[in-house]
Amino acid sequence: MPTIELSRRMRQTSIARRLLLAALAVIPVLSIAAPAHAQWVPSKPVQFLVMAGKGGGADKATRFLIDVIEKRQLAPVKFEVVNMPGDSGAEALVALKKRAADPHVLLFTLNSFYTTPLEKPQIGVDIATFAPVARMAEDVFALWVHSDRKDISTVDDFVKAAKAKGSAWIMAGTGKGAEDQLLTEFLNAQYGLQMTYQAFGGGGEVAKLLADKKADSTVNNPAEQNDFFPKGITKPIVTFTPARLALYPAQPTLRETGMDFTYKMQRSIVGAPGLSADQLAYWAKLFRSLYESEEWKKYQKENSLSGDFMTGPELTTYWLAEREKHVRWKMALELLKP
Repeated sequence: MPTIELSRRMRQTSIARRLLLAALAVIPVLSIAAPAHAQWVPSKPVQFLVMAGKGGGADKATRFLIDVIEKRQLAPVKFEVVNMPGDSGAEALVALKKRAADPHVLLFTLNSFYTTPLEKPQIGVDIATFAPVARMAEDVFALWVHSDRKDISTVDDFVKAAKAKGSAWIMAGTGKGAEDQLLTEFLNAQYGLQMTYQAFGGGGEVAKLLADKKADSTVNNPAEQNDFFPKGITKPIVTFTPARLALYPAQPTLRETGMDFTYKMQRSIVGAPGLSADQLAYWAKLFRSLYESEEWKKYQKENSLSGDFMTGPELTTYWLAEREKHVRWKMALELLKP
């Protein structure tokens, strides 16, 4: 065999061996890089519990989020809203607790997430055990009366009218021990009022009661009065916010009237106790993408929502700090009672 031909074959053999060795070397690397198991995704319809009635701020926000999920095809399954306002939201909290380790149930919550377990220790709910999926926003409160009350345009007017009516003045709210009852007790204590708090099914129902003149006042969120305020049926008197709201630029904050007090309500997504890291990560990623969406930014602006996104241990820490605030607030209100 000629020397040139032999040399050419040797070079080919050498190249082939190097290619084979390189290919064999890649195989274990690829095996190591491959995940041990596929990332978790929901495999059946998800129940989205709401610890308040239909038409309230929590209900509206939940349905809005689900609409965006479906429009953007962010999840491979459908979502079903289940309103559970019973027993000031205790029904929803207990239902979520019973679904431990089930990633196909979520809860949209408000501040009754803190107040209801404090008011009803017998339900045996510890909020620290729930999966901290996402805080989407903090909501705000305003003090509302019917627009026909031409005699009420300021806090002083409100106090005068409520004092004149005494215990016959009805403040409608969403549940015993809920945030709107705490606000009612605060107003009673600070201004020497005797308003009677009456609990109903949810913020939407409460707003309608005021619009129908079946209640004298409410402390609804802006979203809950969107069916009535734009039509001139109801009006805000003052807001419990650090600064005036863009929606109601003419209405002062309570702080401006000399009462240094503000109050906000969380809008959070909660998972059942015992979710795996993969399951929690899936839901946190999905709701972070919703939080960053143009749709949610617009919804926040239209409903005076604010606040950064939170998830994981940071959210649990926030929950526990807010629970402690409500414990202290409730103790202070007890001391202020005559």
